[in-house]
Amino acid sequence: MRNYQEEFDRRVAYIRAKLQEAHADGIIFGNSGGKDSALVGILCKAACDNTVGIIMPCASRVNYGQDRDDGNALAEQFGIETRTVDLTPVREAELRALEGVVKLTDMSVANIAPRLRMTTLYTIGQAENRLVAGTGNRSEIYMGYFTKWGDGASDFNPIADLCAGEIFEFLRFLKAPASIVEKAPSAGLYEGQTDEQEMGVSYDAIDGFLHGATVSEHDRAIIDRYHSRSEHKRRPISTFENP
Repeated sequence: MRNYQEEFDRRVAYIRAKLQEAHADGIIFGNSGGKDSALVGILCKAACDNTVGIIMPCASRVNYGQDRDDGNALAEQFGIETRTVDLTPVREAELRALEGVVKLTDMSVANIAPRLRMTTLYTIGQAENRLVAGTGNRSEIYMGYFTKWGDGASDFNPIADLCAGEIFEFLRFLKAPASIVEKAPSAGLYEGQTDEQEMGVSYDAIDGFLHGATVSEHDRAIIDRYHSRSEHKRRPISTFENP
């Protein structure tokens, strides 16, 4: 049986070491009301009392409803300081600034929100000498299901080795709010969006593949396609080297 308490303690020690290395005074993370951010928030609060979660609604109605409510429930249960920054007016200003400059695609518009959120986290983090905690899990990272320079950016990530299903189990062990554990994974980029519906493959299939299980040809084709097309997201920045 997996020893989640021992694993919890090791992850907390990892976070404390990162803080010490950086001479940082605290941690900041995006409190989205989702599973990944919930686990990261719990771990960071256990490692550093000076942890703050930022709730950042941006255009989507669910950001102002269930996501915000779940983020607040997490913060209340685990004693995490919470602040709210409404990014909808900022997004609208960006869209106005781009009028007549470029014909935007649906995805280029959808990715504005996660990039604005990361800008917000780093701005507050720099002002208060905080490290930005990453919230991407192994399944998302393998699929490239994150926004480059958005939620894919961070100073450290304490859950990058955990598949989506492992996140669920960890949260159950920690007795996180049931509303977070039970709701469908979603980036909240637009109304009705869910991760699995958008990718066309379940997290169970992705996790099984990553753990060496056999998956259907249909699922394997989707997983391979997502992984190959997103390779650029996982690589370090290419730089010219003078011979």
